[in-house]
Amino acid sequence: MILEVKTNDYEIKYLAERVFFKSIDLVGGLDKLAEYRNLTWLPSLARASFVIVLREEYLKTEDEIAKFVGISINTVRQILRADPNLALYKIKHIDELNKEEKKQLKVHTAGGIAKLAYKLVKAGEDSQTVMEYCRNMAEKITMECDVPWSYIVLKNIKEIHYPITSPDTLIERLKHISIKGISGEEIAKNINYPIKNPAELLKEIKDYIASKGL
Repeated sequence: MILEVKTNDYEIKYLAERVFFKSIDLVGGLDKLAEYRNLTWLPSLARASFVIVLREEYLKTEDEIAKFVGISINTVRQILRADPNLALYKIKHIDELNKEEKKQLKVHTAGGIAKLAYKLVKAGEDSQTVMEYCRNMAEKITMECDVPWSYIVLKNIKEIHYPITSPDTLIERLKHISIKGISGEEIAKNINYPIKNPAELLKEIKDYIASKGL
């Protein structure tokens, strides 16, 4: 018996958006899509993101997914059966595809890319575009709230890639700063990893400082 997951549309939309943005990263970003003139299948990527999230995260049936997304059950099946490895191969060799194969990008390839993007998002590897947006928002908030060390940290980790799995990258970025008398290098060595986003990094630093009674 499958346990029915109680959720709301906002939660589904939020995760589907994260998968969608990661999908764009996987195909080379918007610049690459524009270069290949494949912006016409962005809606297919969006629909595929919803399909994968509804099946993998919420265990929805094909019929339920079709009704939620507004597509046919056959399209849902094509997305769910898509091969992520084949999808990536087609993206990398798109110029070599014939006209008929390029048409298939809208469903099969979108489904494969969304599958891979979902796995990466669940592993903490969100879109770098989204992560940079989060960093900018966190920077704005810390400036407004007058938390100077947070602002300094965020300024020093621009364009860093997440998840951060070891201290090495942070040591290099923070070794020249000191937070409440504690060196950035010491902090980087003693906080918990992996770190999935800028907000989580600030929390880890804050918790370490607090553990020192500061």
